[in-house]
Amino acid sequence: MTQLTIAPRGESITFMGFPHTTDLDGLAAHVAIIGMPYGDPYSMEEVDNDQSNGPTAVRRASRRVSQNLDRWDFDIGGTVFDGQAIKVVDVGDVRADPRDLHGHFRRAEEAIRKILRVGAFPITIGGDHGIPIPIFRALAEQGPLTLVHLDAHLDWRDEVNGVKEGYSSTIRRASEMPHISAIYQIGIRGQGSAGAGEVEAARRYGAHIVTARELEDEGMKEILARIPEGGRYYLSIDADGLDPSVMPAVGAPQPGGVTYRQTIDLIKGLTNKGRLIGLDLVEIMPARDLNDITSITAGHIILNVIGAAVRAGYFA
Repeated sequence: MTQLTIAPRGESITFMGFPHTTDLDGLAAHVAIIGMPYGDPYSMEEVDNDQSNGPTAVRRASRRVSQNLDRWDFDIGGTVFDGQAIKVVDVGDVRADPRDLHGHFRRAEEAIRKILRVGAFPITIGGDHGIPIPIFRALAEQGPLTLVHLDAHLDWRDEVNGVKEGYSSTIRRASEMPHISAIYQIGIRGQGSAGAGEVEAARRYGAHIVTARELEDEGMKEILARIPEGGRYYLSIDADGLDPSVMPAVGAPQPGGVTYRQTIDLIKGLTNKGRLIGLDLVEIMPARDLNDITSITAGHIILNVIGAAVRAGYFA
């Protein structure tokens, strides 16, 4: 049996102190937390960038998110597990090998496939925004899927420095996968790597681009109403999609982003109108954080996803 993941980096801690296992073949859980520290770098300087420390930072900060999951959470509307016997495990981080620079993407895909195979809900902590690409591949048997992408940036570059699976190409790669039938991009604003050609490619595909201004004018309830009812959804959250006031620790902060409240409304809306089958939360740069607020916000988002899935009857 090939070991796909290793224990959480640094201190021997897991997200929220949940049990740890690397035995994905014998996995028995409702929810699996997995770290994917490494993407596909554009240069040697990016091989071990600060985003690779994101999973460790979020796990460490989770001790400040909640000291006891039996306490009432007013964002969720009760306790996280709602009195149910929900099992959450932390399966550690996808293993990387400097002698095989793309092997971690293969292991990431296989790890997510194993998690889905036992009916568990995968929650992935990145890592840069290239890491959802192997996750999208692992979702091939889950389609047709609607991809909901929360980000400041479009991420439709075809390649950068010859790299086609980096963090600026994530949604372009998703658009090429037949099991992803629709893409909604929420919170887009400011300037990023997209030029006129990338915007045209996204529009030609039929991506539903919701700018931060449009979200502010229309409200999340209206945006949710545009997403087909009764579908299967996957949610990919780039930390810079949220406003820097709640997620400052990012590489390219853009003012006027999605609020924490809007993010929670999006999560609740998706879980109530159909089946949310997974989440990734990426692009956190811990060295730029302030009082761990970015990692703490990430922890609250993860607990809200679990709490919403419990209340939607996913694990009944």
